[in-house]
Amino acid sequence: MSSTPGSAFRRALTALAPVTALLALAACGSDSTPATDTTQAAAPGSPGLAAARAALEKYSQRPTTISVTEPVGKKIPKGKKIDFILCGVQSCKDLADFFTEAAGELGWKVKQIATQGTPESVQAAYEQALRDKPDAVVASGFPRAVYAKQLAKLKAAEIPVVQSNADDLLGDGVSLLKNGPDDVGVQGEMLASWVVSNSDAKANTVYFDLPAYTILKPVKDSFAAKYRKWCDGCGLDDVDVPITAVGKDMPDRVVSYLRSHPKVTHVVFSLGLLNVGVPAALKTAGITGRHIVVNVGDAQNYQYIQSGLTDGAMALNSHETAWLQADALARHFTGQPMDVDQQAALPNMLVTKDNLPSADGDFPIVEDYQAQFKALWGLS
Repeated sequence: MSSTPGSAFRRALTALAPVTALLALAACGSDSTPATDTTQAAAPGSPGLAAARAALEKYSQRPTTISVTEPVGKKIPKGKKIDFILCGVQSCKDLADFFTEAAGELGWKVKQIATQGTPESVQAAYEQALRDKPDAVVASGFPRAVYAKQLAKLKAAEIPVVQSNADDLLGDGVSLLKNGPDDVGVQGEMLASWVVSNSDAKANTVYFDLPAYTILKPVKDSFAAKYRKWCDGCGLDDVDVPITAVGKDMPDRVVSYLRSHPKVTHVVFSLGLLNVGVPAALKTAGITGRHIVVNVGDAQNYQYIQSGLTDGAMALNSHETAWLQADALARHFTGQPMDVDQQAALPNMLVTKDNLPSADGDFPIVEDYQAQFKALWGLS
């Protein structure tokens, strides 16, 4: 996998980039709230710090099992045809490839339909799916407002639609939704546990966010809530970043902010892509001693971690999500509800240099997830 900033930018979105294009959101300007004084920060022995360290200990462990344990219990039919609608970035292609691999184990055929992430291309992809009349449609990142007309037709045709990484609601045509608004809040808690633990509850933190990606709001809210609970009196500043800054002047924005806020000790990015190019820019500017952690890690940030240029990242569960989607459809095709998959918690992990499984690219969080899913399918 290429480690260039451009490649990292394309991969890090993991189906989130289309949200902006699809909704035609206007670029958001930077906004910040002054950080509070850190002179009253909690002592190392505070209950908040103990709670943060306990949470970090939990999230630093690499999960060994998938959360779905109930076997399908029936013979899964072969020959099913699935349309997978891509979102226009490499990470969505990766998700589709992981799903295609799982489908191959089950004897299904997957047709990947490309889009550019624009409303017109997404609607055209769903229209193609309607013409294909597949047994199911899988997609990632698209809010239903963009394809509502096509979704209604798919529902009428009793074709299930499986979604992930979307700011949406389950039901009314969406048969499965993973990594939705109710699922991603834990990511903010993971990031807060690391910041508070790393700083001995004495942090002064800036949180850079992309408000255009509404699926990230629960992450930001959870981070703020846990951070304030565990790090009483610690400084926290929020900076909203316009989408126009991504892949362009984001490093300059970070440098400018840190120069004008020299007391800041920790920098948090709501998406790993915001950190691309930042370590080099800080070095050039002579800014040292800042600790960086990102949400939704990618190959570039894992390489930063391995090199000591970034401290930590929340690893996304793309492999497990794709295979869980296949598991849900296996149950559907055998006349069973998808409830066990909808209720299943996807694995999460906070990675640092000490526990980074790989810096070569996307890695599964549960190392032998494939064998565990195949056991549920009666294939092992």
